[in-house]
Amino acid sequence: MLSAVMEDYIKAMYVLENEAGERVATSALADYLDVTPPTVSSMLTKLEERGLIDREQYKGATLTEEGELVALEILRHHRLLEAFLTEHLDYDWADVHDEADRLEHHISDELSERIAEALDNPGVDPHGDPIPDAELRLPEGEATSRLADAAVGDRVVVRRIRHQGDEELRYLADAGVRPDVELEVVDVAPFGMVTVDTPAGEQSLPEDVAALIEVTDAETEEPPGTDPAV
Repeated sequence: MLSAVMEDYIKAMYVLENEAGERVATSALADYLDVTPPTVSSMLTKLEERGLIDREQYKGATLTEEGELVALEILRHHRLLEAFLTEHLDYDWADVHDEADRLEHHISDELSERIAEALDNPGVDPHGDPIPDAELRLPEGEATSRLADAAVGDRVVVRRIRHQGDEELRYLADAGVRPDVELEVVDVAPFGMVTVDTPAGEQSLPEDVAALIEVTDAETEEPPGTDPAV
């Protein structure tokens, strides 16, 4: 059995490794989890002893095949919980991340399967993050780009919002920016602001927030009745 803290580290490793496409540095993991580098080093030693990560000095750490499966199972629990909380318990999408963080360590595989069935086996959570299936396989999805890289005049559809912190989610919720919402880029300022036209009006987003938003071209959006991109 892994502790909740160990599972948090494994999940963070998966997120950072997939984001950067390379081994995860101790400093990056410390920043992500808001802990000290010595604390990270101590935990990585424990995870390495369990065969969940592979470490190379000065090159960082990577999940082993077993570690990746553990990460995908945790992510499945977390994202199903987020979907269930929003769809059946009327949680706001900006509030479910921390709640799911607390619950993900304590639900059984049987309960997660019942939640999945109750939700009709969704492919994504409320933030657009893909949900691994019961065999821990991620759904296939079309290629996305970041809103921060869009040009003036681009019309896009929001597909995913990464790294959901409370401040970012509430900012975007207030701005009306969420998955499946169509935006038009009306201005890209040289000092790092991206202004978009939303159904609720124009909103200016800091570049670092726009970089968290994955989008697809509105012109090539799937017709009604098809599954959304993941």
